[in-house]
Order: sequence, then C-alpha cells, then structure tokens
Amino acid sequence: MNINIREATVNDFPAVLSLIKELAEFEKAPEKVTNSVQQMIMEKDLFRCFVAETEEKEIAGMALWFFAYYTWVGKSLYLDDIYVKKVYRKQKVGTTLLRKVFEVAREEGCKRVRWQVLDWNHPAIEMYRKSGALIEKEWLNCSFDEEGIANFNL
Repeated sequence: MNINIREATVNDFPAVLSLIKELAEFEKAPEKVTNSVQQMIMEKDLFRCFVAETEEKEIAGMALWFFAYYTWVGKSLYLDDIYVKKVYRKQKVGTTLLRKVFEVAREEGCKRVRWQVLDWNHPAIEMYRKSGALIEKEWLNCSFDEEGIANFNL
C-alpha cells in the first residue's frame, strides 16, 4: 500500500478530529474529548500534525505533535497522539508516521522526543520497544482539566 505522509491542513481537521475520537474510544475514554474543529482552527499555531493519506485520498492515520522545552535537555518534540485506523494497522502506517516525526526532530535539532503510551496497549509498546524507545516506569502524569485549572488553590 502506498501512503503519503503530509502536513495536515485546516481542511483535514474534521478527519483529524474523527481520528482523535476513534483514539479516545480505543483508550476507553470517549467522554474526555472536548476539542472541536473550531477550537483546532483557533489554536492551529500551537500544534503540528502529519496525516497518512492513501492513494484514494483517505486519511488512514495521524501524528499530532508540538515543540516543547525540557529543563534538563532543552528543545524537544512532544508527540501528543499517533493513531492509525484499525483497517490500516499492521501495514507500517504508524511506523511511517513515526519516522516522519523523528525526521522533523533531527532537522530541528531536538534533544528529546517524548510521548506516552497506556500500560495495557501492548501492540504499541512492542512497536516502540522495537524502535529503541526507553519506556519509563517511575514518572507519573499530573494533570488538571479546565475545571481544575479554574479551581486551583494551593
């Protein structure tokens, strides 16, 4: 199968949001998605996204990422989500998207590429391990949602 990896455009945002919702279903948290195409358009300068497009112009997967700065190492790339539609899995679509992300990280002089994976997502963990990723066990995520941010009081 021929896949074209390209940068997403605003016209791709409905398909990207659909993939985000599919990912949330896969991760057993569909109710957590509050993003919208309108919000993505308003915030488009805050993220970058690659889409994997088939010869028939169907979007088979995506990798959404942004640059970050980590105090210990400096400029880094944070891969927020990588997702491939079920029908296109095991066809190297995810690997091809990941390669594109790493190409950008090298070109931009990033010192780190980081992302998260759920501990029960064994196929993804295996793919990441095969690629040489260090999968850490000691760091825990700390998050506040919009309500938590509004009510933060220490």
